[in-house]
Amino acid sequence: QKRLVESGGGSVQAGGSLTLSCAASGYRTLPRCMAWFRQASGLEREGVASIYFDGYTYYGDSVKGRFSISQDKTGNTLTLQMSDLKPEDTGRYYCAADSRLGCSLALLAARRNDMEYWGDGTLVTVSS
Repeated sequence: QKRLVESGGGSVQAGGSLTLSCAASGYRTLPRCMAWFRQASGLEREGVASIYFDGYTYYGDSVKGRFSISQDKTGNTLTLQMSDLKPEDTGRYYCAADSRLGCSLALLAARRNDMEYWGDGTLVTVSS
């Protein structure tokens, strides 16, 4: 069974750091695009960062310079390092994956509700 399982969420004060992890299992071949989305209360889900099979990374404007996405050598663990966290970073963070071509933030916006695979999410709360 193909699964994505997030971990690492929690509560932190503004300016702090957190690292989220996503463990992928059950895939014979990992999907081309691995991504992190987030959804704040009352808002639409948005793409935060993504990494394509060729190693290219994409970031939303609000997180550039603060967040870093990476995969381990096997590709089975996706990580999102978050620093200088702000209250507006609060939300449920989802790991997602898709086999289709492309992985840009524009594509993530279009696929924000229909990526092929989703984790259940992990909650991040940033207090001021």
